[in-house]
Amino acid sequence: MNNHLKALRAERSWSQADLAAALGVSRQTVNALETGRYDPSLPLAFRIARVFEQPIESIFSDGEASS
Repeated sequence: MNNHLKALRAERSWSQADLAAALGVSRQTVNALETGRYDPSLPLAFRIARVFEQPIESIFSDGEASS
């Protein structure tokens, strides 16, 4: 799953630790999300969307080209 977390975080000048605290997860989890090693659970995806005030679909994509 692709995501734009790193760019969204950078726009706000947040560290991975800042985002982790806002989401209630570890910094390592944020790193794993940003590098694509971990796909978030649905509740975590909703928390991420709320933190960035964006729809889930604008943050995450499945990597497949849409037709």
